[in-house]
Amino acid sequence: MSEQKNPAPGGLAPAAAVDLTALVAYQDGSIVSRTLAKTSGGTVTLFAFAAGQALSEHTAPFDALVQVLEGRAELVIGGEKVPARAGEIVLMPAHVPHALHAAERFKMLLVMVRDVAPAKAG
Repeated sequence: MSEQKNPAPGGLAPAAAVDLTALVAYQDGSIVSRTLAKTSGGTVTLFAFAAGQALSEHTAPFDALVQVLEGRAELVIGGEKVPARAGEIVLMPAHVPHALHAAERFKMLLVMVRDVAPAKAG
């Protein structure tokens, strides 16, 4: 009999392989998100976008990696269009304006990496 593993925050069981695309479902006319991990160093969030949904232009004080898991998206980073499809990853640098549009329904994993400054010596 196998031992049940307790899920970590975000509902992930430790030391277990997980199908990311199965952890978040599409919802017509919406963007669905699920935070898988959150620490002082960054966050990992899974998204499902209905076709035509978008995130308007904004900036963030940390680097973000968008890994497209299903479908296609169009990102605009620093004014440049960046198409991305399943299996591709895109870096959105800190402090650079960016936006996202779902060309079709798609799922992505967003990894935000904060630059944690070392403590100052006193």
